[in-house]
Amino acid sequence: MTALKYSRQRESIKHFLAETKEHPTADAVYLHVKKQFPNISLGTVYRNLNLLTDLGEAVKISTPYGGDRFDGCIEPHNHFLCTKCGRLLDLDFDMKSIEEVNRLAAENFDGKIESSTTLFYGECSDCIKKS
Repeated sequence: MTALKYSRQRESIKHFLAETKEHPTADAVYLHVKKQFPNISLGTVYRNLNLLTDLGEAVKISTPYGGDRFDGCIEPHNHFLCTKCGRLLDLDFDMKSIEEVNRLAAENFDGKIESSTTLFYGECSDCIKKS
């Protein structure tokens, strides 16, 4: 396998994902990185986000409300999607419960489960306060 050539643009994208808790779309990443690299194209951002995901240096989260979201935290964790405002938040809780679900799934599946993701839906606290 050939070594991956260093890219300042890719490094900037990776750094932005690591620093934000917002789980941005590719468009949001593009708008942020464009401040540092005015000539960067949206296609370059998409290619680098997909590459970072393939390399395991970022996580892609598909949502039903349009646009994949990206997370720089690659440690196993779950997410919550607000059905009112569309915010995507990290859920921090004891992962032993999810490990139990994964174990049960593996026991009841004729194959090999390598990973899982869980996306919880509901209203975030900000939307509840506005109601």
